[in-house]
Amino acid sequence: MSQIDIKTLRSEDASQLAPLIAENAQALKRGAPRRPDEFYAENILGDKNAEVIGAFKEGKLVGFAVFFDMPELITGLRIGQLDNIYVHPDFRKQGIGRQMIGNMKSTGKSRGWMHIRWMVPESHLMTIGLYETIAEPDRNKSFIIPIERSGN
Repeated sequence: MSQIDIKTLRSEDASQLAPLIAENAQALKRGAPRRPDEFYAENILGDKNAEVIGAFKEGKLVGFAVFFDMPELITGLRIGQLDNIYVHPDFRKQGIGRQMIGNMKSTGKSRGWMHIRWMVPESHLMTIGLYETIAEPDRNKSFIIPIERSGN
């Protein structure tokens, strides 16, 4: 079994990230397959608020996670907010998701985070399985407040 390398993704990784973003969207939303959008991947990688790490196996990007470093107002500490984690289906059940989360935990420890908050869609059973084995339930419930956008 070859080693997995976890590293921060850069703009030069956009061409490998774009297909994984499209696959992730397809897995979550269903419907017609999305086309990989390298420009969108470049925008994500250049976003000043988001941090993106990738899992590489033999030089190929096989998974990614997007997270944020943010304040926790009650304690005055900081937390990590895991927005999304995805591993290509051919590479699942190899501990890659756990390794990416371990990488985020190391980042959080070095930054003094209180914890990592991970909001998981209830319908995404594979992710919930991972969540339940490495995290504890939060007492907060998540709600979405829609924002009307022009053109809708």
